[in-house]
Amino acid sequence: MEDLTPLTNLQQLDDSAKRKPKMSERQPLLLQGDGSDYEGSRSGNGLIRPPVRSSPPDSTLVNVHSEDSIAVHAAAPGDDDEQSGENLKSVGYNPTHHRTLEHPTSNFDTLVHLLKGNIGTGILAMPEAFKNAGLYVGLFGTLIMGAICTHCMHMLVNCSHELCRRFQQPSLDFSEVAFCSFETGPLGLRRYSHLTRRVVTTFLFITQIGFCCVYFLFVALNVKDVMDHYYKVDVRIYLLLMLLPMIMLNLVRNLKYLTPVSLIAAVLTVAGLAISFSYMLQDLPDTHTVKPVATWATLPLYFGTAIYAFEGIGVVLPLENNMRTPEDFGGTTGVLNTGMVIVACLYTSVGFFGYLKYGESVKGSITLNLPQEELLSRMVRITMAVAIFLSYTLQFYVPVNMVEPFVCSQFDTTRAKELASTILRTVLVTFTFLLAACIPNLGSIISLVGAVSSSALALIAPPIIEIITFYNVGYGRYNWMLWKDFLILIFGLCGFVFGTWASLAQILNPSVD
Repeated sequence: MEDLTPLTNLQQLDDSAKRKPKMSERQPLLLQGDGSDYEGSRSGNGLIRPPVRSSPPDSTLVNVHSEDSIAVHAAAPGDDDEQSGENLKSVGYNPTHHRTLEHPTSNFDTLVHLLKGNIGTGILAMPEAFKNAGLYVGLFGTLIMGAICTHCMHMLVNCSHELCRRFQQPSLDFSEVAFCSFETGPLGLRRYSHLTRRVVTTFLFITQIGFCCVYFLFVALNVKDVMDHYYKVDVRIYLLLMLLPMIMLNLVRNLKYLTPVSLIAAVLTVAGLAISFSYMLQDLPDTHTVKPVATWATLPLYFGTAIYAFEGIGVVLPLENNMRTPEDFGGTTGVLNTGMVIVACLYTSVGFFGYLKYGESVKGSITLNLPQEELLSRMVRITMAVAIFLSYTLQFYVPVNMVEPFVCSQFDTTRAKELASTILRTVLVTFTFLLAACIPNLGSIISLVGAVSSSALALIAPPIIEIITFYNVGYGRYNWMLWKDFLILIFGLCGFVFGTWASLAQILNPSVD
């Protein structure tokens, strides 16, 4: 019979924490806390405050936690006997049996969310990624990249389950997994647990701000491409014209009011992708007209764009935590593998046929290569521009909720808090506008965001977390898990360094493009 007794290792919880309310499926992933949450501080009684939560591009997800339900009793450094006792108690603990969900998601709902979380502006940049890699290197490289990223997602889920059993928690998110892994890892690393959580949160923030910059520039370039048919204006003018309506739209604080916006954006995106793909498949040239293998100098640019496109690791834990049957998420034919196979095939198809169709003249978004003189192609650009413009608000919701609680906690009155929130949102939107205006090269900024932040979250963090999580458990026969994690870590670090260098070089010397 399932053990429903209170968790023995949760201490000094108040009555409200013991009576955890049921969570609504529509609760946003980012739960606003106080300023100490942003700092990653821990109260004196040993309770871990919930770190901020994030979502991947083009996704709005939920989490099973309430603000007062993440209370983990961290093991004291050096107290190995007590930790061993807790580990023995947690052997029979199944975190999926202790999740309280009012509206759990089905397998199909989870699959749709997974696809939506992975498919965004990155898919439109895949033809240029193939140009930087070569037709066949891009073909096989994208499939391999998808397999590695999918395996890293499995690693993160497995570590979350292991740590949930140790701390007897129903679920954890990305930054909490990083924190708890260091808290129970080698004694010399436990002091860095708070730092690890801050680092993960920082990269999540950088990633989302990068997505917002890409969205800003994507909309401006597509509008400019349409208007150039009538008269030519610098792209920065379109960026400036977008600034005020973008600020006004992002002053909406309640995610509930953005639900219709998200639905409209999703419909427009599907329509735009379908029409764009039909253009790519018309009158395809022979494969000998493009390079099968590109130069080593441009290969890091391919890595940055590809890892940007596959950046969906932040969506994995919230989705698995919210499933009605979480055991169906993993496995060979589980929801995760099924979704990522679809994503990898879509990315590979768009990249392969887009590069084959337009060759070396392919641009940072495949929509920019569609014929200017045709009304349908101009409608595709406008459709995608409107879709991405509306999607900006959902991407912006993530980083602003990382810093807004901290900023508002510095003020006492409600009026002052609202004014501070308005100013903060205005400043952050203006900041993304300035970044987009300073780097009006869509391909370069996508590659840079992917190389810097996406590689850190998708390829560097998971192997480190797995190595530390299973430090006291073992790495399997011949330490195969350790060697595998080291290889992925080296691959991620190389992509991080060389991808960032190549992207910055292209930004500083645009004539090289």
